[in-house]
Amino acid sequence: MTKIPYLLGSLFALTAGTAAMAAPAPNLTTEQIIERNVAARGGLDAWRAVKTLTMSGELDAGGKKNVELPFVVKMKRPYKSRLEIRFQDKTALQIYDGVQGWKYRPFLGREEVEPYSPAETKEAASWAGLDGPLIDYQAKGTQVALEGGDTLDGSPAYKLKLTLRDGEVRHLWVDANTFLERKIEGEPRRLDGKMHSVAIFYRDYRPEKGLAVPHVFETVVDGVRQTRRMTIDRVSVNQAIDDALFARPQLAADSISVQ
Repeated sequence: MTKIPYLLGSLFALTAGTAAMAAPAPNLTTEQIIERNVAARGGLDAWRAVKTLTMSGELDAGGKKNVELPFVVKMKRPYKSRLEIRFQDKTALQIYDGVQGWKYRPFLGREEVEPYSPAETKEAASWAGLDGPLIDYQAKGTQVALEGGDTLDGSPAYKLKLTLRDGEVRHLWVDANTFLERKIEGEPRRLDGKMHSVAIFYRDYRPEKGLAVPHVFETVVDGVRQTRRMTIDRVSVNQAIDDALFARPQLAADSISVQ
C-alpha cells in the first residue's frame, strides 16, 4: 500500500467486526501470508517497476456541511511525497523530500512555509514507501511477526506485528480470503490532553496497471465519533514527476508556488 496513512493522520473512519460470524483464518506462516499478499497486490516485479504514483480525488473536511476537498498525492521513490489540498482557491501543501519536510496551511491563516516538527519528521521517516510495508519489507529494515487471527467486518484476518527500522511497532491486518491489507495502526493523536489510538482501513481495491490499489481510505480515532474518508478517483502509475516538486515550497508575490 501507498503511505496514505502517514499523509492522512487526521482522517477518521468507522468499521465494525462480528467475530462470532467469521470462520477462523487458515494456519499459515508469516512468510506464506506475505507471499500471498504480494501476489494479490500484483506481484513483486510489478511493484518494483513502479517509480512514481499519483492519486487524486476528494477527502472529507468534516463540519456540519461535510465539505469535500479535492486533493492530489504524488509519490516518488525512494521516499518522496507531496500532498496538495484545495479549498476556496487556496492550496495547502505537505511535502517530504526523503530527509526533511515542510507544510503550508493557508486554511489556518498560516501564510508561511513551516518545517516539519520532530514528531512529523519521525513519522515521515518511518514511511514504508509507495508500495507499502510488506513489499520488500526486509530491504526496508522491517521485521514481521504473526500475532494470530482476528476479524474485520465479519471476515477472518491475520494480525501482523511490524517492527520498523527505528524500533517503532505497528500492527497490520491482512484479509484471510483476499490476502489484501485491510487495516493498519496509525500514529496516535493527542486530543483533549489524552492520547488516542488511530487506525486506517483500506477499502474498494481496484486494478491499476496490473496492481491492486485501494480507492477508499477510512480512518478512525478511538473515542471520536466524527469520521473521515479519502476517495481516490484517479491513479497514475509512473507518471513523470520533477524532483523540484519535493523541494521546500517557495513563496512568491504573497502566494505559494504550486505545480
